[in-house]
Amino acid sequence: MKLRFLLAVAFLSLFARPLASQTRLPPVTLPDEPVVFNTLNQPQIRVSIVTRGLSHPWGMAFLPDGSILVTERDGHLRIIRDGVLDPEPIPGLPEVFTEARLAGLMDIAIHPRFTDNGFVYLTYTKPTEPRRTVALARGRFDGSALRDVRDIFVADSWGGAVAGSRIVFAPDGTLYMTLGGAFGGRRDVAQDPSAHAGKVLRLRDDGSVPDDNPFVGREGYKPEIFSFGHRNQNGAAIHPETGELWAAEHSTQGGDEVNVILAGRNYGWPLVSYGREYTGGRVAERPWQMAMEQPVVLWVPSIAPSGLTFYTGDRFPNWQGNLFVGGMMTGRVPQTGHLERIVLNQYGEEVRREWLLADLKQRIRDVRQGPDGLLYVLTEENEAALLRIEPVTLQPPAL
Repeated sequence: MKLRFLLAVAFLSLFARPLASQTRLPPVTLPDEPVVFNTLNQPQIRVSIVTRGLSHPWGMAFLPDGSILVTERDGHLRIIRDGVLDPEPIPGLPEVFTEARLAGLMDIAIHPRFTDNGFVYLTYTKPTEPRRTVALARGRFDGSALRDVRDIFVADSWGGAVAGSRIVFAPDGTLYMTLGGAFGGRRDVAQDPSAHAGKVLRLRDDGSVPDDNPFVGREGYKPEIFSFGHRNQNGAAIHPETGELWAAEHSTQGGDEVNVILAGRNYGWPLVSYGREYTGGRVAERPWQMAMEQPVVLWVPSIAPSGLTFYTGDRFPNWQGNLFVGGMMTGRVPQTGHLERIVLNQYGEEVRREWLLADLKQRIRDVRQGPDGLLYVLTEENEAALLRIEPVTLQPPAL
């Protein structure tokens, strides 16, 4: 019932007037002292700065010793040890194309057996001819540098948008890699099975193709494709109970989605959409078609989702199983970024939502659960920060 209501609202919004042009405002400076917020289910939370000084970070990964690797879109890999950002980037990265707004170094993941093999995986914009593309690189991290770095997968070259690349390991050891779709007149490439753009890919940990991928051996289809019909998937995580991939997809004006990614399915872009063009017209004639998947979560207006995680720790008992999605901006209104908490029922359907951190007025690029059971958030600015969210322990009254 909840989803049907949201779909109806979204459909009506297709006929609303386009929003006013966005006004670019300078980023809001975070306070030095921790900030305490009231929430719906957790009595209070405390948000504190782990470190500042990051430049447009994109993704993060926790190492077994508690250190945090952070990618920066300008092609740098940084490490935070004991809450201190190393002033020098980690050497050994491949050449990264950064001369376009949506290009650069993107996501990072460590191998499930990192303690044994030291493998770190990165997605980045690769400067190829005649157009740039996205590559998946793998290297060994020895604590100070990346060694033996090489591309284990390079998508076909298509130019246009090369954002929206996330990497997630599945329970069976395979690797999901999301790829954004092309913009402008080439957006239909998301429906083209002979192209990688606008797809979710499934690979082995060495970049080869699993034999049980849905389109292996099918003429005219890239064998790496797991699902298609996507725009920019800026968040991805494995559901802790089902083992399925969930992905957050950034659409145009409205129509942002969270989808459950299933083998061989078509998620519709750009043939179906709940969003409007940035110029005001409708993206598609209708928001649904037969044989195309519908989202499990939908946003109208857009929140520009980026980063997605399920909470499975014990520090926030009332949040277990909740979905957390970062938002960079609501609609076209600046300084409206926030972290969104989505409560799901036993069937994976949305029950309710809560905005968190909205008063900080930060663009949220990524959210992850740390090994300590706390939540960590990356902001998205020139002078960005890593934030930590922890519960406030209530002191018993004095006798």
